[in-house]
Amino acid sequence: MKTTRRLIFAAIPAFALAAIDVFADSYPDRRITMVIPFPAGGPTDAIARPLAQALSASLGQPVIVENRVGGAGGTLGMRDVARAAPDGYTLTLGTVSTLAVAPAFTILAYYYHIL
Repeated sequence: MKTTRRLIFAAIPAFALAAIDVFADSYPDRRITMVIPFPAGGPTDAIARPLAQALSASLGQPVIVENRVGGAGGTLGMRDVARAAPDGYTLTLGTVSTLAVAPAFTILAYYYHIL
């Protein structure tokens, strides 16, 4: 009985890893968009562009950096990312102001669909 349990418990992670590998082969199959909610040439953009190049080389698909500037401390760009399809093809690089400060002090439109 103990041997059977051990065999079952050893087989479960193996099957799970095999399933993950099967699903991982199909991603990504098209370009990925990285939205930066700040102007081009700023500190966040300076970090995002080399990161996008490294991701592109690693994943084998282009990673496009889009600077979506509209004001409001980056919250408008974050809203666009939150409203994007949840398929893993839209990424963002946020900062303390977009991920912690703004949500702490204001009610943001992009948090309504999450809550």
